Amino acid sequence: MKPLPLHSRLRRSLVALACTGVLASPAALAQSPLKPSVTSSPLDAPLFYQLLLGELNVRGGDPGAGYSLILEAAQREKNPELFRRAVEVALQSRQVDAALAAANTWARDIPGDADANRFTLLTLLSLGRVSETAQPLRAVLQATPAEERNSAIAAIPQMYARATDKALVLAAAREALTPFLTQPAHAGAAWATIGRLELDLDRPVAATDAVRRGHAADPASPYPALLALELLERGQADTEPVVRQHIDAARAKDPQDTAIATAYARVLLDLGRLRDARVQLERLTTQAPQQADPWLLLGMLQVRDNALPAANVSLDTYLQLARDAKDERVRRGLTQAYLLKAEIAEKQQDFVAANAWLDRIDNPEEIMAAQLRRASVLARQGRLDEARALLRSQPERRPDDARLKLISEAQLLREFKAWREAYQVYGEAVQRFPDDPDLLYEQAMMGDRAGMPAEMERLLRELIAAKPDHHHAYNALGYSLADRNERLPEAKQLIEKAVSMAPDDAYIQDSLGWVEFRLGNTERALGILRDAYGKRPDPEIAAHLGEVLWTKGARDEARRIWREGLALASDNETLKSTLKRLNVEP
Repeated sequence: MKPLPLHSRLRRSLVALACTGVLASPAALAQSPLKPSVTSSPLDAPLFYQLLLGELNVRGGDPGAGYSLILEAAQREKNPELFRRAVEVALQSRQVDAALAAANTWARDIPGDADANRFTLLTLLSLGRVSETAQPLRAVLQATPAEERNSAIAAIPQMYARATDKALVLAAAREALTPFLTQPAHAGAAWATIGRLELDLDRPVAATDAVRRGHAADPASPYPALLALELLERGQADTEPVVRQHIDAARAKDPQDTAIATAYARVLLDLGRLRDARVQLERLTTQAPQQADPWLLLGMLQVRDNALPAANVSLDTYLQLARDAKDERVRRGLTQAYLLKAEIAEKQQDFVAANAWLDRIDNPEEIMAAQLRRASVLARQGRLDEARALLRSQPERRPDDARLKLISEAQLLREFKAWREAYQVYGEAVQRFPDDPDLLYEQAMMGDRAGMPAEMERLLRELIAAKPDHHHAYNALGYSLADRNERLPEAKQLIEKAVSMAPDDAYIQDSLGWVEFRLGNTERALGILRDAYGKRPDPEIAAHLGEVLWTKGARDEARRIWREGLALASDNETLKSTLKRLNVEP
């Protein structure tokens, strides 16, 4: 163990001796057999007594006096350990201004001391004086070892997370980061941090510009690529080239560096771009077959595509690679793999094997997911009542478990198209958790599926009255009216309200395109639907876009779009009903 610095050891000794009463008087000190050597220590008698008196004041309930004595000694000795102790005493006694004064004196008397600037920075943040933090933040970063500096730069947004004035945070960070924005080794991280702070101000265009600058400075830096992924997920499609270029640069540098490529595949899955996700995952599992996560994601996608033999191979490979890992992230991945293996067995009507896979799940946080899959196995055997009883019987270990049980039961009923029963379960959930607007929204959706449009409209209007910014409620009500070809001007007004709240949401754009089509504005509908489908390839958007193209006579293109939609989800009800109504074989 590394020995403690001199004054740190002294402080502990003084506090311990003061507590025992051994240092009650100078006479007691003189009688001690452990007399310090005058020649072997810089701690002379006046300094010793000054520090002793300071510590006794702190212990005796007068931290202000103790602080003054210790700070005076620190200034005289120019000793960082004593400055640190003065700051600690001030903070412990909640004298934040005094702590700041000590830290500032420390930084002034010992220029370049990283701890002095770090204490100054943290104290300023605790006081909310964000505008004064640029200089100490820059000093801290400059004192940080070069190999650790990018991580420190990336941590800046978290450091300022509690600050309320985000514009001040951006200004301070930009000033502190100025020297690093032109340094190739740090420009990627620095620009990405500025971009993230721009995003905190809800300025995605400025954030995108920062991403491009950081990527241009260092194409191999992961920081701009990570922010580009976040922006892509939020609808900023023009950041995608940055992600792709980074993946190519990272692969050239290290073929085993798959972190960003795997995250990109996850985002593509979340965006519903299954074909693009499949391309990424097949490339990853070929080029870096020893990386576990891509195999899990590929298996998940293959289960969704009903490619069960291939999914089994992918999941078995993942389990073999991940079985010896210990961290919590991999444990969650194992749970997901077991659930997928159980789903495959269930689809193959091997219910014994399905339950055997579920028995392997020992993560308490995932027990409900396992029981939901177990309930699905029962339901596929025609035992829906038993499946519901299984979910209802689960113990409520955590505060949220009661809500989770009801949602799981409703999801099960939805999976088996028991719409009215799902509507009733969501109604029960709404009664038990009346402050949860999402439950009311889901109940309204189930009312629509159960053939109760008036009830759906009543619930959505109730939701809008309670939560006027719930854009999904406006969209759902407007789309429902448009789909039934009823009250189209009102439907358009509702959907446009949703668009004003979420202008980049592809599903809301789809609703707007559909109501324009119903109103006879075919050209406008086509432009809106093309844009929506480009943002998010989805079978329901494909159904609407294809129908508009079909109506305009572009039948080959319509068939192509419909085929793409069927490849995404062959069982999509909207797409199937569209093809049946138009009597089309895509």
